Amino acid sequence: MEGYEVLKIAAKALDDKKGMDLTAIEITDVTVIGDYFLLATATSSTHVRALAEAVEDALTLAGVEPGHIEGRATGWILLDYGDTIIHVMDAKTRDFYGLEHTWNDGRRLDIEELIK
Repeated sequence: MEGYEVLKIAAKALDDKKGMDLTAIEITDVTVIGDYFLLATATSSTHVRALAEAVEDALTLAGVEPGHIEGRATGWILLDYGDTIIHVMDAKTRDFYGLEHTWNDGRRLDIEELIK
């Protein structure tokens, strides 16, 4: 499955579970580590886990398994699907690390277009 399709499925799963401040960044021209970052903010550590599980479940149903998952017991869970990397964080962690600023050279994608 193409990275963009993975991105769309993940964005929809995050939106359905009330993930906040969804941000998709195309990083193809910025780095070789992937094509897309998807970031979501959760309201609590329980919500972080629920959002990550929703993404994993939705993509498993689509026949896609993660290459790696980091941080299951923290305020930041990273799901690595190769070309698409999903970051689910609580607000404090997201503010502290500022990934949107780090990857500012990437191209922001329209979330509404992804989740429709």
